[in-house]
Amino acid sequence: MAKEEDFFDKVLKVVAQIPYGRVTTYGAIAETCGIKSSARTVGWALNGAKESNLPCHRVVNRFGALTGKMHFGSPELMRELLESEGVKFDDDGCVLLQKYFWQPNKI
Repeated sequence: MAKEEDFFDKVLKVVAQIPYGRVTTYGAIAETCGIKSSARTVGWALNGAKESNLPCHRVVNRFGALTGKMHFGSPELMRELLESEGVKFDDDGCVLLQKYFWQPNKI
């Protein structure tokens, strides 16, 4: 019998699909994985995956803020990675979600 995917597995599957130059939010991932109120748990899943090759830098909070930046070794690395992909920020340092937000597909 095949093992059912757990929530963390689903999160990592969604993160692997985030396109270059786009971002999504913890909440959008949580909703896509079936538990809309689990945005914080998405963050825990990503923190556990920081040694992977997943584009975790493309996940921001609902305002476009880089709340996960402390997990990238340097507080500036997350922003630098996004800027290298052409992502632009507003004057408050938040990603311009209206331009760069990617809505994950239901899994």
